[in-house]
Amino acid sequence: MAFYLGCPIWGLKTWVGNLFPKGTKPKDFLAIYSRRLNTVEGNTTFYALPDVDTIVRWRDATPSGFKFCLKVPQSISHYKRLRQCEADTAAFADHLRLLGERCGPAFLQLPPSFDATHLDALGAWLAAWPADLPLAVEPRHADFFGIAEADFDALLQQYGVARCTFDTAPLFSAQASGPEVVEAQARKPRLPTRAARTAAFAFVRYVGHPNVAANRTWLAGWASHVANWLAGGEDVYFFCHHPNDTYAPVLARLFYGLVSEQLHTLPPLPDWEGVDPVAQPGLFGA
Repeated sequence: MAFYLGCPIWGLKTWVGNLFPKGTKPKDFLAIYSRRLNTVEGNTTFYALPDVDTIVRWRDATPSGFKFCLKVPQSISHYKRLRQCEADTAAFADHLRLLGERCGPAFLQLPPSFDATHLDALGAWLAAWPADLPLAVEPRHADFFGIAEADFDALLQQYGVARCTFDTAPLFSAQASGPEVVEAQARKPRLPTRAARTAAFAFVRYVGHPNVAANRTWLAGWASHVANWLAGGEDVYFFCHHPNDTYAPVLARLFYGLVSEQLHTLPPLPDWEGVDPVAQPGLFGA
């Protein structure tokens, strides 16, 4: 089993002096991030595929064991809605393979209007998705938390695809007291949280309460799930979001500590200050 823990991005200037040593330059964000946490969401690919040189540069900047979880382009998911997108899908798969062993599960986010009437399109697309590339799918329509939930989960299970759990409950428990929280609540879906397992790995996206300390109770519940999954020999991908992501790494560190309290075989996280950026520790494996 392996515990992959990360953030939705690999670098913010506000992380300098916290996750990153003082004086860190943006060009070094990925290399240092990947020595402190061992996975990252790749939202960039949702808007456009980077060129080959960029993908190779990402791969070569990171240590063995690090995983990129790149988002399926919106040209496939939102514009073409999984139909007649064979060339786009093949191009995305080719980019994923350039990452080699640093390729984690790709991440398909369905449009909010993608409901149960479109399950046939999802089924056809999943049937054509390359079997060598792991995948997680995030639903954003109420049908998949109600009338079509069983059918949706069965379809994912048929193809060994993970149901992405997007937990926004902590975010929506907060009062909309500032522009960043208001914006986050406007952009994120307010749907039930599911911990359903449809693949041999778990894929969880957690959007935190703006008050970092208030997340402890929410994260403690997830720590129990994750510890059980890891103890059962399963891989877990867990991503910590925050309304403006300044405190996303802090949430990740808090969560790792909570999981470690239940699963004592986990090694300690690297020290964020003074870690050798060229060292390649085997993070989180057991």
